[in-house]
Amino acid sequence: MSALVDDARPGSHGEPSGSGHGGDRTPPRVRPVGQPKPWLYAVLRVIGGGLLRLILDVRVSGSEHLPSAGPMIVAGNHRGVVDGPVVAMFVPRPMSFVAKAELFVGPAARLLTWLGQIPVHRGRPDRAALRRALEVLESDGVLGLFPEGTRGAGALDQVQHGIAYLALHAPGCPIVPVACLGTEVALPNGSFRPRLRTRVDVVFGAPLHVRIPDNPRSRRAVAAAAEEIRAALAEHVRAAEAIRPTSQVARAGRGAP
Repeated sequence: MSALVDDARPGSHGEPSGSGHGGDRTPPRVRPVGQPKPWLYAVLRVIGGGLLRLILDVRVSGSEHLPSAGPMIVAGNHRGVVDGPVVAMFVPRPMSFVAKAELFVGPAARLLTWLGQIPVHRGRPDRAALRRALEVLESDGVLGLFPEGTRGAGALDQVQHGIAYLALHAPGCPIVPVACLGTEVALPNGSFRPRLRTRVDVVFGAPLHVRIPDNPRSRRAVAAAAEEIRAALAEHVRAAEAIRPTSQVARAGRGAP
């Protein structure tokens, strides 16, 4: 469940623009299979959260910043494969993550749809994914995004514009920053075996409200909102890292178990 809407800059009418490359083939759209099942999400959240705490040393802080009702975007850095599941397990409300379409194959497609997840084709604006994401917010739901676009250093040096588009089209919706620290050590890329009892910190921060300009549909407005969001998320990650025990930071840097 770790993906986001990619660089969805709006066109002249406020919709995401196309790729602009006539020779590119548009990948087939992934259609949801079935309807979300909130009861299944609730059951898996309890079971998954318990298993995560048994396998890893998960420390969650800042949960008081999560609104108990109303629309909310939870956005953070992306360093490890388990970022999405870890965040989803410890947000006390059903959560729809925007996930790469490649995950929606076979039995996984039905399960992910039942859990309310949203498939997105990365590398080009995906209007269907944006519409579904907005529907989640319009129904007072919780949307999860990793706006860097892919796993990496997780310093939020840049973000894709999809999160800005959503924030500007859902006025008043708070963006709650989350810092995921230690996940890249807990389950390194390419590994299927977690490093037992690795410390993982999930730190939620104070909600951010994006300023809505006079012309929120313009490219300039989306770019400005994206930079505003990026700076706030990056500062939150830096602050979370600063209060993490030095020994944990050193171990993460070395990739040691």
